[in-house]
Amino acid sequence: MPAFTINATLHKIEQMKVILVGYMGSGKTTVGKAIADKLNMSFVDLDTYIESREKMTISQLFEDKGQIYFRKVEHQYLQYLLDLDKAMVISTGGGAPCYAGNMNLILEASPNVIYLKLSINELIKRLYPEREKRPLIAHLTKEEMPEFFGKHLFERSPFYEKANQTVNCDGKSVSEITEEIEKFLV
Repeated sequence: MPAFTINATLHKIEQMKVILVGYMGSGKTTVGKAIADKLNMSFVDLDTYIESREKMTISQLFEDKGQIYFRKVEHQYLQYLLDLDKAMVISTGGGAPCYAGNMNLILEASPNVIYLKLSINELIKRLYPEREKRPLIAHLTKEEMPEFFGKHLFERSPFYEKANQTVNCDGKSVSEITEEIEKFLV
């Protein structure tokens, strides 16, 4: 194999970005960490990154500065991470792909954009016990969740479904999901 091909391949691997999108509770952070560990890559949770840079929680940002401000800085930090000349796995927030042209930005940055898809019933199983930690759903009863999730997924799915690959995560372990994602990576 010619040296330039090996160098080009190494450079591609060094810059590889794996970007996980999907609704809250779909496992983006858990799966992202597992993929990053398995591939020996850095892992960045976009929401955690924003919180560290802004020195406020996402809830505080929404409350103190508003959604428009949050979506603006979310876009800026996402762009910064995508532009880094470094291999990494990025877990986006559930709404990130749906605002400010972010999904197009993500797709331009990587051929490895994976939608982690869960059914509404599975989302309820995962999110109901931890709803107090999630301001968006803290006020919901279990009976209100199907309609709320259904409405959100109706609005967000067109963005998520632009991903290069979709992994249906219902009933699968983190290792099963990770193995499935590895088969897609280019």
